Amino acid sequence: HSYLFILAMGMLLCILTGGNIDLSVGSIVAFVGAISATFIIKSGMNVWLSIFLLLIIGTLIGMWHGFWIAYMEIPAFIVTLAGMLIFRGLTLVILQGRTIGPFPTSFQSLSSGFIPDISSATSKHLLTILAGILFSIAYIVLEILTNQRKKKRGYTLPSTISIILKLVIGITVINAFTLTVASYRGISLIMIILIILIAIYTVITSKTKFGRHIYAMGGNMKATALSGIDTKRVMFFVYANMGLLSAFAGIVIAGRLNAATPKAGQSFELDAIASCFIGGASTTGGVGTVFGTIIGALIMGVLNNGMSIMGISVDWQQTIKGMVLLFAVAFDFYTKRRSGR
Repeated sequence: HSYLFILAMGMLLCILTGGNIDLSVGSIVAFVGAISATFIIKSGMNVWLSIFLLLIIGTLIGMWHGFWIAYMEIPAFIVTLAGMLIFRGLTLVILQGRTIGPFPTSFQSLSSGFIPDISSATSKHLLTILAGILFSIAYIVLEILTNQRKKKRGYTLPSTISIILKLVIGITVINAFTLTVASYRGISLIMIILIILIAIYTVITSKTKFGRHIYAMGGNMKATALSGIDTKRVMFFVYANMGLLSAFAGIVIAGRLNAATPKAGQSFELDAIASCFIGGASTTGGVGTVFGTIIGALIMGVLNNGMSIMGISVDWQQTIKGMVLLFAVAFDFYTKRRSGR
């Protein structure tokens, strides 16, 4: 469910601006898949050139939505609902109701390829084990630096036992995960890409001026505009970004399925929205983190896989996911009332 992490990060930025959502992401996923089949399978275009063009097309779609939402001031719900219908329809036109495949191995490798090991001496993926050790060291260093900064600023630090216990649990989780991955085929290429994306969007939301503007818009749109921030420009780029990530998710799904299909991306927008709310994003905007969204996406992924393994029908899966989303939003409203907001 790598597509879910990709879409959820983009959806988080939309929600942070003031509870806005993008209903078109599933249709864009299918549309990009259809165009990828046209470029690569039908026309024989170079794979990497095709991927570059597909990302540009996704960004342009996002910019199209952003123009109507930001500058024409049409509600995001209406614009993206129209986009959902338009791009689902165009997908059916391009594919003519047929599934087209297979894709070349180089295209599939983006979503299902693995990083080669540095040695074949052991049955486990040695590079993955080394990566786990390096992540453990980085985690320890990061925790030490964080505590030192807190101490300099006068914050009360947890007890030494609590700090050590946190480090032990963190290192155990990291190495348990890497050992599990190493027992299979090692680190997948999409996992590396996801880690990079998570790092980028964490920095954007927590360390950049653009990220602060997004949070400010969710807190109070009118006050943000009066303070001199170009809220229309921020909204435009948020939806352009959503289009870019939707295109990337479309490439990943097409590569994973090894085909372009008219039904690709169905209900993806609902899974992405649910991931954000389950991960702690507020329905009114201004509250939410990338880390929380990733946790929400993990919960949704486990829920989807678990229900499939248990043999629960698609009808009941939709019902259960709908109830989970409702309870997540209800909990957000309940906590707001308790805090008096």
